[in-house]
Amino acid sequence: MSKQKKAARAVGTKGMPRAEREKLILDAAAQEFGAKGYARGSTAVVAAQAGISKPMIYEYFGSKDSLYLTCLDHAGSRLVEAVAVSQKGPSDLTRAARTLEAIFRALESRVHDWALVYDTTLPADGPLHAAAAVYRQELNRLGAVGVAEFLDSSRAGEPLDTDFATHLWYGTVSAAVAWWRHHPDQSADDMTARFERIFAVLYPQAAAAERR
Repeated sequence: MSKQKKAARAVGTKGMPRAEREKLILDAAAQEFGAKGYARGSTAVVAAQAGISKPMIYEYFGSKDSLYLTCLDHAGSRLVEAVAVSQKGPSDLTRAARTLEAIFRALESRVHDWALVYDTTLPADGPLHAAAAVYRQELNRLGAVGVAEFLDSSRAGEPLDTDFATHLWYGTVSAAVAWWRHHPDQSADDMTARFERIFAVLYPQAAAAERR
């Protein structure tokens, strides 16, 4: 980056309202931690990306842990809310389509938020792992309820079948988000349309019912 651009960025943050600068920091931090994980994420990089000094991060958030936790709370609450809302409606295969679309839209331009919730570099013990576990468990619970209700409605509720199908669902969602991270040019609309096309091939009757 040229000296002129660096100077322009620094001047651009001067006098910025606190709420706007905080959002700037959080957006930069979410990208940094989402790409590298908590363990390898750097507050110095966050500061550079946000166009501020590193001490300002600690002035706003107190610590790296607090900064990460704020990013995690924003990402986790957004995902949980989106998935919870998507559960309204029939307990058939269209529920899977609704849920994935909700996840795609919640992650629009923020696919790295998924990695914050499922960060494998978090310390095994401590408040960060505990906070992430709350969001993971709630997302898993919503997924398990959806699978169980679908299988019950289709009279295929054998316990091991339900457990197996639940794990298949978890894997499907994780794989879809992972694929999206490797194709960042894709929008939420693109992802939703792509899933609908595949869904229509695999389950033509369900896809036809959804269109009615």
